[in-house]
Amino acid sequence: MEFKDYYKILGVAEQADASAIKASYRKLARKYHPDVSKEHNAEQQFKEVGEAYTVLKDPEKRAEYDLLRKQGTRRSDGGFQPPPDWQSSHENHQGYSHTSDGDFSDFFDSIFGASRGGSRQSDDFRRSTSQRGRDLHYKIALFLEEAYQGCQRQISLRVAEPDQNGVVKQRDKTLNVKIPAGVTQGQHIRLAGQGELGIGGGKAGDLLLEIEFAPHPYFTVDGSDILLTLPVTCWEAALGATVEVPTINGKVKLKIPKSANSGNKLRIKGKGLINKGEKTTGDQIVTLQISLPKVHSSEANALYQQLAECESNFNPRHVFER
Repeated sequence: MEFKDYYKILGVAEQADASAIKASYRKLARKYHPDVSKEHNAEQQFKEVGEAYTVLKDPEKRAEYDLLRKQGTRRSDGGFQPPPDWQSSHENHQGYSHTSDGDFSDFFDSIFGASRGGSRQSDDFRRSTSQRGRDLHYKIALFLEEAYQGCQRQISLRVAEPDQNGVVKQRDKTLNVKIPAGVTQGQHIRLAGQGELGIGGGKAGDLLLEIEFAPHPYFTVDGSDILLTLPVTCWEAALGATVEVPTINGKVKLKIPKSANSGNKLRIKGKGLINKGEKTTGDQIVTLQISLPKVHSSEANALYQQLAECESNFNPRHVFER
């Protein structure tokens, strides 16, 4: 089947509006009318011009043609291969006889049905049903607090839609989206009917939101567990202490055991993310990190000297002496 470039046949740009298409058609119809034209092959040219105008003057058919033109494959031998699973939104069309005898090309009949209720149709285009719109994908970054509690977010995206003349253009679209509590990294939320519009009355596609976690100033995530590195003083680590620790939903008291070391991990049960699939809640894992002041007072230095003398038998590097 030979592909028909209706824009080229009418001599108009792909973005041409309805008035430009109509004007070009009238000019060419007069030029190639078989009763007056002396052009070579005028009758065939007249038929092609009429067929092109039949499609491009109708916004719905033009939008379907533009989609096919964009997604199909033109072969080197002049043939044309429609996209996989292409479904035409038209069957038989009466009253489209802008040409001298209403006889449209195989290409036209394959897309829109035989011109006079006949049965000519390409094997590539047998199913005469509407085409569903494409699904769209959008990544949305959430703070951990938003993922934990749920939130409302406004998102903006660009979608391809035909205008009143059937020209497919990009349009900005804004949506208010409700994010449920307990979403996880990489999870997809499907918003039915918020994708690209269908062709020929077909259903719109869906919008798939992929959840991403925005970097947090002090939390990281491991599955449903939340990780926190907690600075503690050397005296808190040595003597033990109870300190305030931030969690995803407020501060809690955490007991630091005596003789704690950097790298020791403490678990706060139930302070992680909700796992709805397993109906469980993760924990918060706190990793201790001993921190010292950058500058010590003379009194502190004296105390450190006294501590060094009291603990002179302790050598943390003895493992290197084996």
